[in-house]
Amino acid sequence: MEAELPKNHGPHDEVRPGRRSASVADIRRYGQPPGLKDRRNEEHWAGRLYMRSLSPYFAWVFLRLGLSPNQLTYLMMLSGVVAGVVVSLPVSGDASLWTALGGALLIQLYLLLDCVDGEVARYLRQTSVAGVFLDRIGHYLSEVALLVGLGFAAQGGWESGGYVELGLVAALGAALIKAETDNVVVARAKSGLPADPVGGDRALRPRSTGIALARQAASMLRFHRIIGAVELSLLIAAAAALDVVLGTDTPAALRVLTVAVAAVAVAQTLLHLVSILASRRLK
Repeated sequence: MEAELPKNHGPHDEVRPGRRSASVADIRRYGQPPGLKDRRNEEHWAGRLYMRSLSPYFAWVFLRLGLSPNQLTYLMMLSGVVAGVVVSLPVSGDASLWTALGGALLIQLYLLLDCVDGEVARYLRQTSVAGVFLDRIGHYLSEVALLVGLGFAAQGGWESGGYVELGLVAALGAALIKAETDNVVVARAKSGLPADPVGGDRALRPRSTGIALARQAASMLRFHRIIGAVELSLLIAAAAALDVVLGTDTPAALRVLTVAVAAVAVAQTLLHLVSILASRRLK
């Protein structure tokens, strides 16, 4: 969620309490500047709903432990990747529900650390380009790991098979979608243009009315959300619970979910590419 390099709010020479003297209120003031929760394209709904209310308490702890923002980002990466590994563990029956729940909890930790690293960076005035880069890589790794883990869970073990391949397809799609977004900035920078196109949100809209309507409809349906780490982890837990209730020999619900995320990832990759090319973002 810290994809932008945040600006410090308040005078740069304003004296702030040190690491061990900072209060939760101080962290909210300096680590969560006004408008943070309103960044619709950057702030996750779960952050706005509950995690930004919890994160300052953990930021308070991490400040006292002496952890740097980048160290917290590395922990975020680790929790996301381990979530994918846990989900993929070759278990059956009720045990599959516990691995799914473990993955969901680790993704919540990933989300928490994604909030905390930026708050600590802003509080310490240690925001950096390297921090933004690591944050983006952490999102890539976590989503890819979870989708691959789902493929193995649907297959029923650490072995090759069609569901593993579908998980890999979904993981590739998720990575390509992020790469398409990030490469808009790369293309503009290489062309000597500012990162953000003139026109703000209007520049994001396709010039074709038909494509614009299709983009709006897809956005309203929110199908793309199911390949996001937070949403997917909850869906995996729900599917695993359904498989336990059904008592089938194969993880039927997890397999249906795997097919769905692969289809959405492929469709979203193509639609996102068309949407970018049809907009003013590359002008």
